[in-house]
Formats: sequence, structure tokens, C-alpha cells
Amino acid sequence: MTYTAPAQFTTRPTLRGSFGMSASTHWLATASIQSVLERGGNAFDAAVAGAFVLHVVEPHLNGPGGDMTGVFATAGNPGNPVVLMGQGPAPAAATVGHYRAEGLELVPGAGALAAAVPGAVDAWLLLLRDHGTWPLADVLAYAIGYARDGHEILPRVRTTIATVAELFTDHWPSSAAHWMPDGVVPTEGSLLRNAPYADLLDRLAAAAANTGDRAAGIDAARDLWAGTVGTEAEAFLAAPHRHSSGTDHSSVLTAADVQGFRAGYEPVATFTFRGHVIAKTGPWGQGPALLLTLAILEGFDDERLDPSTELGAHTILEAQKLAIADREAYFGDADVPLEYLLSDSYAAERRSLITATASHGFRPGAVPGRTPFVPPLRTDYTPPATADGAKTGFAGVGEPTVQPSGETRGDTCHLDVVDRWGNMVSATPSGGWLQSSPTIPALGFCLGTRLQMTWLEAGGPSTLAPGKRPRTTLTPTLVLRDGQAICALGSPGGDQQDQWQLLYLLRTIVGGYTPQEAIDAPSLHTTSIPGSFWPRTWTPGGAVVEDRLGEEVIAGLEARGHVLTRAGDWALGRLSAVVRDPLTGQLAAAANPRGAQGYAAGR
Repeated sequence: MTYTAPAQFTTRPTLRGSFGMSASTHWLATASIQSVLERGGNAFDAAVAGAFVLHVVEPHLNGPGGDMTGVFATAGNPGNPVVLMGQGPAPAAATVGHYRAEGLELVPGAGALAAAVPGAVDAWLLLLRDHGTWPLADVLAYAIGYARDGHEILPRVRTTIATVAELFTDHWPSSAAHWMPDGVVPTEGSLLRNAPYADLLDRLAAAAANTGDRAAGIDAARDLWAGTVGTEAEAFLAAPHRHSSGTDHSSVLTAADVQGFRAGYEPVATFTFRGHVIAKTGPWGQGPALLLTLAILEGFDDERLDPSTELGAHTILEAQKLAIADREAYFGDADVPLEYLLSDSYAAERRSLITATASHGFRPGAVPGRTPFVPPLRTDYTPPATADGAKTGFAGVGEPTVQPSGETRGDTCHLDVVDRWGNMVSATPSGGWLQSSPTIPALGFCLGTRLQMTWLEAGGPSTLAPGKRPRTTLTPTLVLRDGQAICALGSPGGDQQDQWQLLYLLRTIVGGYTPQEAIDAPSLHTTSIPGSFWPRTWTPGGAVVEDRLGEEVIAGLEARGHVLTRAGDWALGRLSAVVRDPLTGQLAAAANPRGAQGYAAGR
């Protein structure tokens, strides 16, 4: 049995060149990134410029009040990837006792009680300070222009606003005023502007310019950001407002929480698969679950690593269930036994659990001296406040991931950049989407909802605790070979991010696909896992597949016991990637065609 050959048709070419390559989830961000490269900026200047543009042009998918994680390598040290940590922690007053006293069983999926300390902007400014070359004003000019002068609103932004219009008008008037300025959902072709955010970015640029020193100026902008956002958020969100629980609550975030946070750098977690080192964030995020999956799959022959066959798809789905069960049991901002979880003996033990039929159970592994945390395993959830049928005002708000049907209720963003010198960045900004919590008028944006990834049950590695980071789903990837960074890769999609990236890695490393061939190929993922997002339900044995996988494969999976949902032909995944060949300096890039929004560029 041979590995399935890639389709002869691709939606776009894999771009080739030697000067610089970029890819992101919105063409305006990709164009801005490429513009910076063309004007002499490096990959870090370009990535930061693109990230601030994403805040403006994809407000339903990310915002300045959210978070981000990145993995990067510098041209001067290409074999030493580093994590850019922009995930803020829980506020000092975010205790389990407080949330329980508010009558909550889960951290809400929307509303300011779900907000961690904003981390994205400080992380981007840190990266620019230490590895960029441009003045802050030049980097921010792209985002300021789109925010002040406007850009044509995306259809999906209009759809998101329409979905939450009643919530805005009935409960979040500041959001209605900001996103529905004429009292109605913006019309097709209208320009979307954000003057308050443009003003704030102008102030950051001015603060940086006033010092006369580039690094000190960026630090001054960081201080101004933290002080302004903290003060405005604490004052505005002290008023009770509607949450996805159907009840009203005040925020616990204070100015001191925001001012006390600083982004930073951390070592990567890695696993070597078929001669390729896969670099991820630490297990305070979900990233190493991909490494666990690869460790399990490493022991199989190539025929079981082909997502386009019944046997391969089944094996991959089963491996993912096992790895993500371990994510739930052991991952968090805590002492995680990652070395043991990635050991050959443990991987072999987990691999032996994969049989010819689909598992419908939750099966974390046994780690010596540890008791695995088992979260509540709910197949559906009704908040106590709405048990009598009362409306919450939330039609799926706060779920930044693909639904079992394949429908996208919000998502997140991603960007990848490689420059002519070999600097490479993979980053996933998210959170703070426009439907997260009430818009703070003085800022032009709202806070994120990352705390919904924590539990209110005691004893878990991701149980809510003050000062502790939630176990984020944001999980960019860097791939190395022979001590050199060769690929930056990522995708939006919540719990599906690493599942879709896994398919790309298998198809390129094992199957020999080009980047665009791998991105275009049919996708699938498991839903037989506790969701990271409110209301945190799961579908035992569940999986979602694109119809292009084929009737024979789909029927075979169902015969093995998988509970399948068909998502349509082009519905799953928003992958992008940039690639570099260290021997020749040649570059490549590819982006997802699904949704007709993500694009790659380069030359």
C-alpha cells in the first residue's frame, strides 16, 4: 500500500522565491507584511505590522485585548527556536470561590469574568524591541491607516455582528454603539473604522518617538499601553453585564493586573519525528499534545500515517484522542511531566491502545506518582440560569472554533513570515474578538475570554487560580531539520489547530506533498475530546470530516464506530505556512483557500 498521491489540482500555487515570504488569514495583513519586507524590514518588523493589522481587519477573530503565542528563530541562531509568550494570567481576584459565589459552574464563554490579563500587544512590542529594526511609528502605520480611514467590512464580520445584534442592543450598548453606529448591522461594502483604537496607537507611536532611543521608546509605549488599558478596563467593566451564563456579573480585572504583566520568552518543547524537530510552546498551552500524537504515530508504518485512507484516518483520530486526553489530565500552567509523556516507553504503551475500532472513552495515561485529572464529561450543557428555557442572549458567542457541523462561530488568526536572511516567525494571535465582552469605548476594543479554558473543579492542572495562565489553545509550530528552521506553520481553530497541523506535517514529511498540496488536501478532526471552550462539551467517538475524503473512506470510518459529521467539501482548517531551504536559500509559502480570506505572498 502506497501513500496517497496529492491531487493534481491545487487551488493556488505554492509560491517560490528567495527574497521573502508571508502568509496570513487575511490578505490585508499579508500585504502589509510583504510591504515591510520590500521596504527593508526583517521578518520581525513585518510580523508585528501584520499582527496589528489583524486586530483591525479581523475583529471577530482577534483583538488588542486578547492574547498570542509565537515560535521564532533568528538568522543568527537558526537552530535555537524560542517561544514568544503573550498569554496573560488570571487576575488576582479570579478565584474559584468568587466564581462559585456568583452561581457559576463553568467560567463563562463571554463576558469580562472570562478575561485573562491582555497579553498580545505587549508580546508584539517586546518582539519588535528585541528583534526588529523599525521605529514603532512605522510599524503601526498600517494598522492606524486601516483603523482611521476604514477598510471594507468582511462578510463574516457582518454575520458575527448580526448574530449578536440583540445581545448588543439589549445588554451591551457600548458594543452596539461601536459596531452598529447607525443602529443596524453594517451593510455589504461599508467601511469599518475604529477611531478610538487609531488614537491609542498614535499615542503609543508618539511615546516611543519622544525618548530618542528605539528600545527605550518601545518600552515607554508598553508602559503607556498597560496603564491606559488597565485603567479604562477596570473602570468600565466594574458595571455588571450579561455573560454567556445568562446572568450579569462585574469584572474582577484591575489596573494593577494589567500593569503587572509583561510578556516574555520561553524555551520550546520539541519532539523529533522522521528526522524533523517539531517545536511548540510548553505544556501551559496545548502545543505539546501535537508532540504526544507524533510520538504515538512514530511507531507506525507509513500506510497508517496517511489521512486520506480509512486505516490512516482511523489511526490518526485514535492517536489524537489519546494525546488530547493527556492534555486534559496533565497540561496546564503547572508541573507537567512532559519528559515522561514523550518517552518511547510511554508512547508505545499508548500506541498499544489503538485497535481496529473507534474508542468512545476518555483515556488518559498513567504517570507514576500522578493522579490524572478527569474533567466533567458533558455531552450537552444548560446553564442553571437558563434551565427554565430563558434566553442567554448568546447564539454561540465565545466559541472560537469550528462546530461539529463545520460551521465557524468565530475563530482566530495566524501569520507566518520568513525573510531573505532566514529569520522565521510563526504566530497565532487570538482573543478579544468583538463578541467577547462589552466594548470599552475609550479603547475601541474589548477584553478576551481565555479564562474559559480553566476549570472550577479543584485539583486540576488547569484549575482557575490567580496569577496562573489558562491552558491556551494557541499553538503555532516551527519545524527544524539538521539544526536549521525550515518551516513556520499554523492555523486558527481552537481544539482543531494542532489536529489540522498534524495532517500537514504527515503529508509533507511522510507523503512528500508541497505546502499548497498539503493545505488543500481533505481534512478531518476528532470531537471525542472535552472542548476547551464554553460550554466544554464533547461527542464520544465523534469526528468531523470533509466530504472530499471520499465515500469509501467515510463509510469505512463509520463501520469502525466513528460518529461522523460531514462538513462539506471545503470547510475544515485555515492553515498557512512558509518554508525555507537552508542549503539554497530558496523560500516557499502557501495559504488556505477555505473561506477565500487567507493569502500568501512573496518573491
